Amino acid sequence: MTTNVLQFLEQSASRFPDKAAAAEGAETISYAQLLQRSKAAGTALSSHIHPRRPTGVFMEKGIDALTAFLGIVYAGGCYSMLPPELPDRRLAQIQSVLSAEVIVTTQVLLQKAHALFPKARILTIESLYGAQIDEAILQAVRRRMIDTDPLYINFTSGSTGTPKGIAVAHRSVIDFIPCFTELFHITEQDRIANQAPFDFDVSVKDIYSALAVGATLVIVPRILFSVPVRLLDYLCLTEVTTMIWAVSALCLITAFHGLDYRTPRSVDKILFSGEVMPQKALRDWRNHLPDAAFVNLYGPTEITCNCTYHVLQKDRDYSEGIPIGTPFPNEDVFLLNDNDEPINAPGETGRIMVRGTALALGYYRAPEKTAAGFIQNPLNGAYPEAVYETGDLGAYNERGELLYRGRRDNQIKYMGHRVELEEIERAMDAVEGVERSVCVFDRTKSRLKGYYVGEIEPEALSAALHQELPLFMVPGYLRRLDAIPLTKNGKADRQKIAGLAEGSEHESS
Repeated sequence: MTTNVLQFLEQSASRFPDKAAAAEGAETISYAQLLQRSKAAGTALSSHIHPRRPTGVFMEKGIDALTAFLGIVYAGGCYSMLPPELPDRRLAQIQSVLSAEVIVTTQVLLQKAHALFPKARILTIESLYGAQIDEAILQAVRRRMIDTDPLYINFTSGSTGTPKGIAVAHRSVIDFIPCFTELFHITEQDRIANQAPFDFDVSVKDIYSALAVGATLVIVPRILFSVPVRLLDYLCLTEVTTMIWAVSALCLITAFHGLDYRTPRSVDKILFSGEVMPQKALRDWRNHLPDAAFVNLYGPTEITCNCTYHVLQKDRDYSEGIPIGTPFPNEDVFLLNDNDEPINAPGETGRIMVRGTALALGYYRAPEKTAAGFIQNPLNGAYPEAVYETGDLGAYNERGELLYRGRRDNQIKYMGHRVELEEIERAMDAVEGVERSVCVFDRTKSRLKGYYVGEIEPEALSAALHQELPLFMVPGYLRRLDAIPLTKNGKADRQKIAGLAEGSEHESS
């Protein structure tokens, strides 16, 4: 019985001791080495960490960070990634919620860690590696741990300006990952290209899929995402087979026609999530990798990575949008209307709700936020049962597949009509000369505004949209950008886009 994610590492280290568990540039670490270093770190940390309490990991993503995660778990704690590239103020906000008593960092970042986290005990990963492994201590820690203990805390933005820490238990990852690897045929033969930051839950799929099956985690350096040519060279050189990437990262490559320069032919699986995949970007990837499997994944961090999926079919027309699909095993995803009544008929839009073992424990040290998001199942009045209200809208198609219909707060009432901003974005993306677009609603001026990356002039885009959309859905303001501003996690930064200076705007008639 698997009750702790460390069993993934231990089983793979037993099966493939000499195989590369992770690669980062020219550096690799075998499963046997990863196990040894993690146990050493765990032994050293066991005298500093309280059970089930968070430890911060203040370092760049990489092999050292991966080892720190596992060492913290060996010591009985849970980990939270604190990326050095975040603004100091943001890191201070996270620590104000986390209250981590211990921070693990690198020798290079030691001085900065002391300045940023003056009340915490700062330990370097280099010093932890030198500890003598004490199996008795590690076994004593393991005996006290259960599968509902927290594994990690990932932070996301909060509506009040204070980051929300989402605490996820071992059992949620243990429940999800074996289904994930089996459904998408991820095996020990795979080399998984890690694109996501380690504080973003997409990386959870990379890390624990690799550990669970004995695959190799290929950590893609962050710097490469600013140079698409070097990024593609790296993907080809490392012979990656599996890309579990954010949509924006895939679009970064297609926007610069990177696949025409070089195509990573070893890739046979591309799984994408985070945003609606633009049709042009999808066509570009499918044209260059016609034999690869493509999967659309959906789900917020609060339900442990993903709750639904759709494997794209080669001969199917997706011009009306790609379904977010069907639930993963042991997860129930359902729709409710505003009266908390279930929706089953095709075409009717409702709130997306999720229940199951994959649900997060809640928001760390935020009981009111937890109670607001993880609510009692409105369909069950017989016993306590938490469900997560995603804040997203969905509808079923005639095949019974779930379709994404945007955020509840992205549905606006404009000129007497209910308007989904995603529908406008889909129309903009379909226009020749548009690479990517975002539509926002300026509530102060009661105006729809469209921003896009591409070669087409605003006047021509407006004319094309008038051919596709009702007049009330055509943005009265269109602006071409060099790039769509993104959040740290690679999603369109709608708040920043909404606040852009108007500058050289085009008022369409």
